[in-house]
Amino acid sequence: MECRVLSIQSHVVRGYVGNKSASFPLQVLGFEVDSINSVQFSNHTGYSHWKGQVLTADELHVLYEGIKLNNVHHYDYVLTGYTRDTSFLEMVVDIVQELKRANPNLVYVCDPVLGDHGSMYVPQNLYPVYKNKVVPVADIITPNQFEAELLTGKNISTEKDAVEVMDLLHAMGPDTVVITSSDLPSRLGDRFLVSLGSQRHDGSRTTQRVRIEVPKVDAVFVGTGDLFAAMLLAWTHHYPNDLKTACEKTFSVMHHVIQRTISYAHELAGPGRRPSPPQLELRMVQSKADIEDPAIVTEATVIS
Repeated sequence: MECRVLSIQSHVVRGYVGNKSASFPLQVLGFEVDSINSVQFSNHTGYSHWKGQVLTADELHVLYEGIKLNNVHHYDYVLTGYTRDTSFLEMVVDIVQELKRANPNLVYVCDPVLGDHGSMYVPQNLYPVYKNKVVPVADIITPNQFEAELLTGKNISTEKDAVEVMDLLHAMGPDTVVITSSDLPSRLGDRFLVSLGSQRHDGSRTTQRVRIEVPKVDAVFVGTGDLFAAMLLAWTHHYPNDLKTACEKTFSVMHHVIQRTISYAHELAGPGRRPSPPQLELRMVQSKADIEDPAIVTEATVIS
């Protein structure tokens, strides 16, 4: 069966972020991807210079109407990431709700991008829209620890806290929650960070929870969150009731892409020099084989 994704994310001419990070890996794994570009920029904003255009909520609606008029608006998945505009986000929610009425089995995968390490990097007025409108219609969400705490109003300082936060997020709507990174201590030492996942089955009668220890990398990458959400979409599709395997595949893809990127960046930068943003662009095309069939290098532990 053909599987079609509507991906509403940013686009860059050069490099990998948003739809550029999500589309190729999903296509490699056999998904049809229809992209709406929420912004079109020359490159991501971590460079010294960037230029481009931002799509408004009205312009998003016009594009969606065009798809609808041709009666080609049957989707299996919707995927969204970073946005800075409340009206745009509310329009996304309207579109998701309408698509779910047309296909009640549609799965909405949302990366609720709000901030990290204790501070927001989107306008404050996006927070209530995510909490009250977006998360309730989402099926799979991928917050970091800060975002999970913000959405639930509960701090995470132990694994038990994290499980409670994931349960609170389940109660808000999503059946699958993956906290992509946390400040919890890793059992493997301080060179690893802890991620946690939780998946409800049969309307919450059973819940599978997993912990993943992920090697830290000393570099700032852009587009990794977008790649992560896309890969979680793909691998939960292939393993719908097995969060452990889906997470192992997803995190292993991330590991391979990041390792290939960091090696190449250091090679370009030369000994003792920190790689620049252009040098740290994800090595996506070069990682095609790893995306299709990742060697499992990150194992998930079932915690309950």
